Amino acid sequence: QVQLVESGGGLVQPGGSLRLSCAASVRMFSIYAMGWYRQAPGKQRELVADINTTYKTIYADSVKGRFTISRDNAKNTVYLQMNGLKPEDTAVYYCVATQSGYQYWGQGIQVTVSS
Repeated sequence: QVQLVESGGGLVQPGGSLRLSCAASVRMFSIYAMGWYRQAPGKQRELVADINTTYKTIYADSVKGRFTISRDNAKNTVYLQMNGLKPEDTAVYYCVATQSGYQYWGQGIQVTVSS
């Protein structure tokens, strides 16, 4: 199984930046893809960004040009750099890893964008 530990969330003003980190308990070569989902109160869970073993990336239209996902295989970690944050980005963000056809989820981390 894969254990995922998220960090880097918190409160930030509109226009600010945060970088989320997600550290996996297994080597990255064993993971097909890692990504970030988010869920705001009263809204559906949505994919924010994803990156696979060939470094192919996927982004939600709402974050394109503002967010960047990357992975560091040596550190078994995926990052989400979030710039130009907006109040509508406020949500619980979940790290997700896909291994052998199974999805593993982090505990979730709060991101709040407010003045």
